[in-house]
Amino acid sequence: MNDYINLVKGIHPGFILERQLRKRKLPKGKFALSINEYPQTIVAITKGRRKMNTALALKIEQALGLEDGFFMILQVFHDINVEKEKTQVESPDLQKLRPVLFWDTDIRKMNWEKQKSAIIRRVFERGNETEKTEILRFYGEQTVQDMLTTHE
Repeated sequence: MNDYINLVKGIHPGFILERQLRKRKLPKGKFALSINEYPQTIVAITKGRRKMNTALALKIEQALGLEDGFFMILQVFHDINVEKEKTQVESPDLQKLRPVLFWDTDIRKMNWEKQKSAIIRRVFERGNETEKTEILRFYGEQTVQDMLTTHE
């Protein structure tokens, strides 16, 4: 069980529940009613819109024959990941990047993670040393090197 938890920790427990129900060919609504829960509750959890609570986790684990605490362990790891994401720096120091470098978009609204490949390539093709240094600092040398070598 510990190996499996290490593999899936950080994933919302509802997604794992969804997988367990699908694997067992159990409809969410019928499963919810079988454990005296509202189907909307199970659907909201499996969609990641609602957290797993201890009482519900125990009911689900018992019904599915899973180890007690399995879903709560996953919930805690998911909550930790959510908190870590909140504290991570979301963008490089924009004062070190000239807006003209990103003339075709609003630099304050860029998704720095999803667009990192294009951003890195643009800065290293057209940027000055200060901009290149900031991008290296923000993404890390390995990520920049990987992006530059895979898109040559």
